[in-house]
Amino acid sequence: MSLPLAALTRSDIASYVLTLTYVYVILIFIRVIMSWLPRMPYNRVLDMFLSFVRDVVDPYLNLFRRLLPLARIGPAALDLSPMLGTFVIIIVGRLLANAISG
Repeated sequence: MSLPLAALTRSDIASYVLTLTYVYVILIFIRVIMSWLPRMPYNRVLDMFLSFVRDVVDPYLNLFRRLLPLARIGPAALDLSPMLGTFVIIIVGRLLANAISG
């Protein structure tokens, strides 16, 4: 007895790409919040999750950190790479999803 395979349409794949885009944007926001909060006491599960977020998001954001210097605000500096990275991934994700769906 064989199991029927679910037929994937182009719109299903396009919605999957959009969902992955939004999940990555959420990971970028988590990374931004992580940079604002002080180091939390050691918790193995939390440390694994935060390491995962750093390992997934930082290589992408480092592309923009090379192009975009820190914005100096008096003695402090503001990293604008998450904002630019979010805009780029949303635009590219939408364009890709529209190209897939036809």
